[in-house]
Amino acid sequence: MTTKLYNPFLDFKFDNTTCFLTGEKLTSADEKIQVFPVWMMHAFFLEEKPFKMLDESFVTYKQLQLPCSANAALAFEQVESQVERAMQNGYAAVKELSQETLFQWVAKILYGVVFNEIQAGIRQAVMSGEEMNFSQALVHKFRNLHAMLQSIVVPMEFEHKNPFTVQIFEVDNADNTFLYRDEINTLIFSLRMKNFAIIATLQDNGTHAIYHDEVLAKVEGKKLHPVQFEEICARYFYSAYLFNRLPEYTYMETPQKVFVEPMPLNDWTLKPIFDNWVVKTYGQVLENFWKPWGFLLFEIIQNPEKPMSFIEDENGNFRTDIDLTKG
Repeated sequence: MTTKLYNPFLDFKFDNTTCFLTGEKLTSADEKIQVFPVWMMHAFFLEEKPFKMLDESFVTYKQLQLPCSANAALAFEQVESQVERAMQNGYAAVKELSQETLFQWVAKILYGVVFNEIQAGIRQAVMSGEEMNFSQALVHKFRNLHAMLQSIVVPMEFEHKNPFTVQIFEVDNADNTFLYRDEINTLIFSLRMKNFAIIATLQDNGTHAIYHDEVLAKVEGKKLHPVQFEEICARYFYSAYLFNRLPEYTYMETPQKVFVEPMPLNDWTLKPIFDNWVVKTYGQVLENFWKPWGFLLFEIIQNPEKPMSFIEDENGNFRTDIDLTKG
């Protein structure tokens, strides 16, 4: 008997009577879990705050839920309590968490948002009487994300390299900081709170960490000012947009576990893995991430050869003299 993975994308099953993770039939409408951790919603008063959906409508954080069997809910609870303890303790404890645990925690939130977006899309299609138009590239990404998330209930081994990377940074945040971002099309996630921040890239096979190795080396072991972390975040979110591969994975299901192997990202076109970096577009992304400090695009790209940076000075050294009145 082999270990089987559940694929809801085969028949597009996204109802509230089927466990979103395992495909088990649920016996009660109460069998649900929250997309965002309960402890996090309590700590930052998120329950009734608005969460913007892709169709521009709003729901509250508390309304984002997932139909989930008791066994799967218990597995999520175990990961949740482990991550909660670490995050309450701060940077050093979060740094100790395994990449797989952090992936499972992040992927449940990101896929939970995806699940709710799909449900909203299905409802809209039914109301309009039109077929739901869904990008096959996105189905491919979400199917892989869902398959890998099943590692929480199915023994799974990621061979050779992890399909995901979760970077943890020490950041000098204000006490009440909570800043969450995701981009479900490119499967990137960031969170800034307490004295740390994380950036997760969920299907890049580690290429973003290589692409940004220079800036990562500069900030290694440093406590960052929030403006510095937001600069790294802008670089990551922009490069996720430039990433031009649709990663493939092979799943070998055996009686003991599922083996997941990433296929090589190089293809026959010999195109670079990332499209060309355009300074003006990056500047627009950075302007958005730097909104709290009010820097405008024309200031950021005044010198197109060397856009404004709070990470490195004019000599390329790490900046410790953060003066937010000038770049």
